[in-house]
Amino acid sequence: MTAMPVTISDRAARRIAQILKAEARPCALRLAVTGGGCSGFQYNFALDDAQLGEDLVVEKDGAKVLIDPVSLDFLAGSEIDFTDDLIGQAFKVNNPNATASCGCGTSFTV
Repeated sequence: MTAMPVTISDRAARRIAQILKAEARPCALRLAVTGGGCSGFQYNFALDDAQLGEDLVVEKDGAKVLIDPVSLDFLAGSEIDFTDDLIGQAFKVNNPNATASCGCGTSFTV
């Protein structure tokens, strides 16, 4: 059995499923990597109702995440997690390819 290039934690799957269920139309959470942020690259999360043919589709317990092929090069082996603590709620990417990240956790260097 081949391991998924990107996985979703149980906490993230529950939160993504809640968000998607609340939407009026079927959609998925899109995770993309773009240039920018204080460390060179940044993670972008958005709802998207257009699955493209080359997208990686990661599904778990009602959660559906879309990742484009260019972003997947930066995300291979990563886990999407969700944190809920005193300073707020946020999706977090545990990325083994990142050599450094900023304090807020939304940008990284490879």
